[in-house]
Amino acid sequence: MGDLRDLLENNRRWAEQVRVQDPGFFERLASIQTPRILWIGCSDSRVPANQITGQQPGEVFVHRNVANVVVHTDLNCLSAMQFAVDVLGVRHIIVCGHYGCGGVKAALEGQRLGLSDNWLRHVEDVRDTHAAALAGLSSDAARLDRLCELNVVEQVLHVAQTTVMRDAWARGQDVTVHGWIYALRDGRLRDLHVSAASADEAMSAYSAAVRGPAAQAGDEPATRARSGVNRARP
Repeated sequence: MGDLRDLLENNRRWAEQVRVQDPGFFERLASIQTPRILWIGCSDSRVPANQITGQQPGEVFVHRNVANVVVHTDLNCLSAMQFAVDVLGVRHIIVCGHYGCGGVKAALEGQRLGLSDNWLRHVEDVRDTHAAALAGLSSDAARLDRLCELNVVEQVLHVAQTTVMRDAWARGQDVTVHGWIYALRDGRLRDLHVSAASADEAMSAYSAAVRGPAAQAGDEPATRARSGVNRARP
């Protein structure tokens, strides 16, 4: 229990510090929730959405699961999406994976982890879909980097194909889906250039992204030649 008491004490100190710096912070936070962004990310504790994007509490609505997977039968994820889009009116949905993802690595290598094997079957489907492209890479590290990217690309398409997004776009709602990936090695986010504000855009961006360059072991990830992170615009 000692560690848990430390957490409570850390929380107390944090709350006091925030009140000193901004006396009305918690009152404003409690009164309304107006995030512009829904973040669908991995459960990995090393990838905290608010911290790596420099956002304050209340600015990002977050859904996380192992390997940032979007499944059309997952009512947890779909409910978060529907609430974010229909109720909160977010402008951007960011699917964010990360290099070195343990779930993606397990799917790539066919590791048995237990109950989560059933969930990671979805990532194995991504692996199998792109088996030829992955086999053409020069190392295990390059294949893992590329599968982490491809998994994000596939999940962006899955978001675009949900009834939540199809209905939102059909009624003219301004909401865009993006695919980003985070590198633990340098703390940087990279845009995988699969942003879409319509179903047609999603398919076009997907087709271009799966033909993209592959990561090479020892180099920066496959997005190294691109311009870096494109921050979501308000």
